[in-house]
Amino acid sequence: MKFLLDVMCGGVVSHLRMCNHDTVYAGDRDLEADDDLLDVARDENRTLITRDVHLANRADESILLESRDVEDQLAELAAAGVDFTLATEPAFCGRCNGPLEDVEPSASTPEYAPDPATVDVRCCRRCGQYFWRGSHWERVAETLSSLDRTDGDDDDEQ
Repeated sequence: MKFLLDVMCGGVVSHLRMCNHDTVYAGDRDLEADDDLLDVARDENRTLITRDVHLANRADESILLESRDVEDQLAELAAAGVDFTLATEPAFCGRCNGPLEDVEPSASTPEYAPDPATVDVRCCRRCGQYFWRGSHWERVAETLSSLDRTDGDDDDEQ
């Protein structure tokens, strides 16, 4: 799925990208005016994710979030049908949404990144940021798995 998130929903951007959703964040493009957001959503065929009722009603496709809390917003998105399966092969940069490419095992990486001979490392072709499955990945995986447990618990109660 392709999304455009307004600035009120920025906390879920990286989660969506880690699940291979092509996700544009309005703050990254300096989009502030409602009309600009609606133009981008329409021109790029994106579903707008917002907490603004009026804006959501004006969009061709939108998901309206009520909560300010990131985990609650993730639950709302899951309830709206957004797939939160972590990508086996991440395709989108968590920082800029650019395309990721594999780093060869023999390549050198910046000091902050692990050795690609021992860990699968990807690099963004747009911004140059390196990514791998480390502690952040594990925290996001735990958060997303709690969404599954919550959904299952709701089903058991009905």
